[in-house]
Amino acid sequence: MMEKEQIYTIPLRSVKMVPRWKRSNRAMREVRTYLMKHMKTDEASVKLDRTINEAIWRRGGEKPPRRIRVRAVRFEDGIVEAELEA
Repeated sequence: MMEKEQIYTIPLRSVKMVPRWKRSNRAMREVRTYLMKHMKTDEASVKLDRTINEAIWRRGGEKPPRRIRVRAVRFEDGIVEAELEA
């Protein structure tokens, strides 16, 4: 059933280059783009769990974490589901 399961440490240091009030929004886009590139799928097929959203927004919109560990599973139909690695 599962085609590929992988744990990634996604660097979010490039988020510091955008204005302070946009950083957590940009971090969410960076996570989706990273998974899209490494799991070889399109943007609409990447489904992020709410635990990723909560981890990035935990300290507010201006201070996202510098990196985040994510467990990503790619199914045979190309759908990628990602959740926070505990």
